[in-house]
Amino acid sequence: MNLIGKKAGTFAHGVREHVRLGPKISETVKGKLSLGARILQVGGLEKVFKQLFSFREGEKLLKACQCYLSTTAGPIAGLLFISSEKVAFCSERSIKVPCANGEYLRVHYKVVVPLEKIKGVNQSENMKKPSQKYMEIVTVDGFDIWFMGFLNYHKAFKCLQQTISQRLDDVDTF
Repeated sequence: MNLIGKKAGTFAHGVREHVRLGPKISETVKGKLSLGARILQVGGLEKVFKQLFSFREGEKLLKACQCYLSTTAGPIAGLLFISSEKVAFCSERSIKVPCANGEYLRVHYKVVVPLEKIKGVNQSENMKKPSQKYMEIVTVDGFDIWFMGFLNYHKAFKCLQQTISQRLDDVDTF
């Protein structure tokens, strides 16, 4: 019974951290409901992944998790997909981007990094609030991409670490 209580407490903490990063709780809840409806409408997370990103023959979706992408404009809520070929993020809501004609276009914010372009993944935490965990993906060309606000940080980090490690092992064998 104690293990169940600990897991429930960890999950509740993850939910609290995830919701806390949003601009307003009402906006966050609205976004989550919209995302859930979209996942159901399309037919599951794997179909959402295939719809949003190019999908290669034999590629497998290993994990999908809700989190925030850290940007200079602030955190963006969305889904992080970890597949056997890439790490991909798509915002749960569209954002406005300016067009050449002065109007605005609404698009989803997407990030895609092929596994062979990932140098490593690091974990970090807020020194004042150690419960706030961050994940950094470092690319071979020197870019770093930060994610935070995971519902289950440890599972996401472990999956990403294992996927990158497996990919490196596969490359070494050839």
